[in-house]
Amino acid sequence: MSTYLGLPTLRRKGDAGGRATPSGTRPDEPFGPVPHPDDPLRWGETFPQAARAALGNDQMRANLGHATSTIRAKRASVVGEVPDWEALRDAGAAIKTHVMAGLPDLLEELERNVTARGGVVHWARDAAEANRIVAELVRAAGVDEVVKVKSMATQEIGLNEALAEAGIAATETDLAELIVQLADDMPSHILVPAIHRNREEIRRIFLERMADAPADLTDAPRELAMAARAHLRRKFLTAKVAISGANFAVADTGTLSVVESEGNGRMCLTLPETLITVMGIEKLVPTFTDLEVFLQTLPRSSTGERMNPYTSLWTGVTPGDGPQKFHLVLLDNGRTRALADDVGRAALHCIRCSACLNVCPVYERVGGHAYGSVYPGPIGAVLTPQLTGSSGHGDPNSSLPFASTLCGACYDVCPVKIDIPSLLVHLRARVADEDRGRRVPTGWGAAMKAASAVMSDGGRFALAEKGTVVARILAGRKGYVRHLPFPASAWTASRDLPAPAKQTFRDWWAKEHEQPGERSDR
Repeated sequence: MSTYLGLPTLRRKGDAGGRATPSGTRPDEPFGPVPHPDDPLRWGETFPQAARAALGNDQMRANLGHATSTIRAKRASVVGEVPDWEALRDAGAAIKTHVMAGLPDLLEELERNVTARGGVVHWARDAAEANRIVAELVRAAGVDEVVKVKSMATQEIGLNEALAEAGIAATETDLAELIVQLADDMPSHILVPAIHRNREEIRRIFLERMADAPADLTDAPRELAMAARAHLRRKFLTAKVAISGANFAVADTGTLSVVESEGNGRMCLTLPETLITVMGIEKLVPTFTDLEVFLQTLPRSSTGERMNPYTSLWTGVTPGDGPQKFHLVLLDNGRTRALADDVGRAALHCIRCSACLNVCPVYERVGGHAYGSVYPGPIGAVLTPQLTGSSGHGDPNSSLPFASTLCGACYDVCPVKIDIPSLLVHLRARVADEDRGRRVPTGWGAAMKAASAVMSDGGRFALAEKGTVVARILAGRKGYVRHLPFPASAWTASRDLPAPAKQTFRDWWAKEHEQPGERSDR
């Protein structure tokens, strides 16, 4: 599944930059994204800035709330049917830990087996190298248009934009990805990229941006799906080159796997003459037996299905059957940096099921765009800063580990038991360490130093407690404070401050346990 850590500018393909326009779209339409009402997309901001804007979009919040609650209920139902679900989670976690420990050897084993079966393996250190490799392979095939299977890795590196700059048009064939592409939007969910759009918005996007959309198109789901199907069918039947990601790669056979729900992936993986797969190096499993574990946990955790509708497996090249040229691009792009962190490397265990997004109270309210990354939600908050690096509180990536309540719901549903709350705390500590070297402290750092000075001394803390009477007065009968003057306004701008208790714990303890004459400020 799919997106771009460099946060590309949202431009129409075929705009003033001379970029390629997929046939069947309307280049004469006004350039730029099709926005939600009163909600232009904003990128490059810190999470608090972007979240504040997203919270004002009632329609998006309603769309997200309905969709995530539906997926949560489906997942809970099918997971509850599996008597050994916890054992499967333990097995998945153990397999991923084993993979991370032996990744170099497993990658070499994968390369040997892919090559032995007629495939060609390419190694890409970063996004620029991967994009260059793919563009050269497409040019070598003599075409200027490709079809794509939904892929997180290709969106991570901005492949569509890089191909367009090279004069190659890439058409997304997953329905949700197609919606996002036509709208010049960005995905907001790992599994359901267009989860932030409702049916009427999709109808409008099709009518405005898809040249062969029926003029009388309604917002009925079947009509929308059939319009997209008719639009894509010609692409499938004429495409010479397809580009995919990979959910898994089996090291001991050289087999790649893509799981999807619509059948578009199967069309892309079987009809074209050349298949190019871009895969993050962490997607390995050692054996087919290991793959069996994830083919049970992934569909239940992602779509709430007992098994995946379309599971495509291919091993190299088979004469006369399927693509006759297969290229595998193994992508690093910051993954070895994450692997070097003994704690943070657990984020690489992720199998992109999106279960953590669907239970996260923060994601449900702000959506995926607020994370400014192709990997939104709790897993994005720990994965993105490690893949791209961060430089302290001023860096947008450094704000992501703080985009959480640490409620632990993400860990409870993760099919490979990634302890995301602990990773968030680990990365928060890293941000704090990065800030210690600053000569001019941040406002946050100054506030924490002031809090430390107060809380480290019993007398000062007791004096501060006496000041809470002011907050009780401001709270009044409502029981909470909504507005405080600067600098406390930085807190109340996004949070209500509950009224302090009438009796502090210190006072209660003194009344219940201390003898007359003893001090109560210890």
